[in-house]
Amino acid sequence: MSDLHIRSAALTDIDAVLEFWRAAAEGTSISDDHDGVARLVSRDPEALLLAERDGLLVGTVIAGFDGWRCSAYRLAVDPHCRRQGIATALMEAAEQRFAALGGRRVDAMVLEANERAHRTWAAGGYHREDHWRRWVKPLRG
Repeated sequence: MSDLHIRSAALTDIDAVLEFWRAAAEGTSISDDHDGVARLVSRDPEALLLAERDGLLVGTVIAGFDGWRCSAYRLAVDPHCRRQGIATALMEAAEQRFAALGGRRVDAMVLEANERAHRTWAAGGYHREDHWRRWVKPLRG
């Protein structure tokens, strides 16, 4: 995996990230727009990690830390590049970031119906907590 480069996203990466998510990520979020990602990158410039190979975006993960909880979102890998260790490398980079910030546990947001993602997270040492459910309320329509 020596040809894989992981770096933090910049504001200039937002359009490419949004396009990448449309092709590689499962589902969408109310925050999946230019303003939403710009707020993320501006507020926490190291949270959105990008994996690149030969200058092309091949994976992402959001490694958010609010001072109390480490949260992983948007782990996505280009469908043509899966099973090459990219998700593992992104997860390791996220975990290194969390550890450096003093984090003690990672919560990963994983779609219930995404069985492939379940296997990926399990292979990384994560386990499902069935006693929790996510409750959401959009703040604007």
